[in-house]
Amino acid sequence: MFGCCVAGRLLQTNLQQVDETHCTFALEAAETINHICVFMLGTVPFPPGYAATVHFYWPGKGFQLLGMLSNEKPSAIFRVRGTFGSTQSASHQVILQSSQDQASTTAQLGIAIETIDAVQSQISTLQSAQTSGASRPLTDPVALAEGIGKHLMNYLSSFGQSGPGGQVYVPIAAVGKWYESFINKVKAGGIGFLERQE
Repeated sequence: MFGCCVAGRLLQTNLQQVDETHCTFALEAAETINHICVFMLGTVPFPPGYAATVHFYWPGKGFQLLGMLSNEKPSAIFRVRGTFGSTQSASHQVILQSSQDQASTTAQLGIAIETIDAVQSQISTLQSAQTSGASRPLTDPVALAEGIGKHLMNYLSSFGQSGPGGQVYVPIAAVGKWYESFINKVKAGGIGFLERQE
């Protein structure tokens, strides 16, 4: 009923059914994924009054609601790079319950078939969260620079040392430690952590 394609890879139709309303795709080498296209194959439509939510699962980071599919919207492209969140919907833990033992580089794409009302409610919540989140997405170069600068300042503030004339100095080694830590976080899960900083 569903297929998915990771940009730059072959089409996947190796769907694993968890139960009557939940299924998953295993996504190998997940750290290299930027975009995923999810679509209905066109062989079986949703029953009247039903649609599906699409979720992304990164081991240790939880679920991320990406969007939806319906008979009227049978395909969608989602950007997943930098969006690995830890927000989890308790009602969707069954989607990927069996996949938690996977290696850290194997993510899962989960699809949950639900009533249209339930799907639209979740999508409304997702859109509200995106609207009330950052005023500008981190795809905006200025917002990205501000996020990186804020992260650097927060990190270095604990290394400040008093110097002559009341000036505060930071050892250059602290900047090197921040850089290593920052790069490791970006490699592990993208830049989503910049949006969650206070």
